[in-house]
Amino acid sequence: MHSFVSPLTLITGEGSVKNVTEIVHKFKAQKVMIFADPVVVEVGLSQGVEEVLEREGVEYSLYTEIQPEPPLNVGDNAVNAVREFGADLVIGIGGGSCLDITKAASVLAKNGGTVKEYLNLTGTKTLSDRGLPKVLIPTTAGTGAEITDIAVFSLEDTKDVITHEFLLADVAIIDPELTYTLPSRVTASSGVDALTHAIEAYVSVNATDLTDALSLEAIRKITKNLRTAVWHGSNKEARREMAWGSMIAGLSFYNAGVAGVHALAYPLGGLFKIPHGESNAVLLPYVFDYIWPACLPKMKVLAHEFGLPTKEKSDRELAVSVVKALQDLVKDVGLPTTLKEYGIKESDLDTLAKNGIEQKRLLVRSPKKYTLEATRDVYRAAFKGELKLGQ
Repeated sequence: MHSFVSPLTLITGEGSVKNVTEIVHKFKAQKVMIFADPVVVEVGLSQGVEEVLEREGVEYSLYTEIQPEPPLNVGDNAVNAVREFGADLVIGIGGGSCLDITKAASVLAKNGGTVKEYLNLTGTKTLSDRGLPKVLIPTTAGTGAEITDIAVFSLEDTKDVITHEFLLADVAIIDPELTYTLPSRVTASSGVDALTHAIEAYVSVNATDLTDALSLEAIRKITKNLRTAVWHGSNKEARREMAWGSMIAGLSFYNAGVAGVHALAYPLGGLFKIPHGESNAVLLPYVFDYIWPACLPKMKVLAHEFGLPTKEKSDRELAVSVVKALQDLVKDVGLPTTLKEYGIKESDLDTLAKNGIEQKRLLVRSPKKYTLEATRDVYRAAFKGELKLGQ
């Protein structure tokens, strides 16, 4: 038996952010807390939401003390802001970190304690109150944070999460228009993040026919449109397809789960503050270079979906061609393909491996099991930029 979970309501399409008016009426909101990335406010992407609230006579507070890869204190400050304002509805508009903060703050505001006390690896408390209704509006096409019940926080040398069904959005609004002005680097990193969600969900040991269908559709859309979205950002069709691909990749990975790429990316974000999407991108080909023997049939399908030559190729040859194609895609969108490029030293690899292998919540979904030595080998390959490709 399999279950499938998603936010209560998904609203998609250009201009869909205007539905905030109906949402405010639905929840009979009188005091709304808006969480927004500073740059989102700066470029005017939050203005539409603010105008709706002003027109409806709803009191609101705009909170912008958000930062990428947020540490625990940023989460705690956001929780306290919601409590002090007395909000009855919370809206998040921004990238993945902003939406994660929104989820955590909306729930913890009605539960006692701090973010640290609810973390997956070390927390001692369990959420008992659903918290405030939340509306999540992504401004990037990649993180899938509007779909999941996960809020990620940076620790000193790794990351941990709060994960609970209470963190699911009551409403998620995916409006491609909000991504039109994304810089190429952010478009690239968030887009590879979305691809990672789709491809890891596809080979996950928890994959189902439904998550596979979603994963493959996301992979088609992302691989066909990511390069265009990065280098020709004004192409609205590419932006639209990336927004749709990111959302359905989120639906897939939330239910099937991600594994090795994300697990090994967490220490890169925690210890070296590498943005999440870039952490995934730099590891993606090396992780799949390790796991492909354990998922050959699906690697064969991926070769077809990637548009790679398949005639007279063995399954093994097709699998390694996918690995190489992943590395080429990361290069093509202008992202680093080695850990060296981030200033990481070979002496750091042992620490990364020790932290990476602790992400058991993620690694348990991998089709190929990880040992400490195998984890170290993947980091070492990413450090040197060396793919084995079946050798």
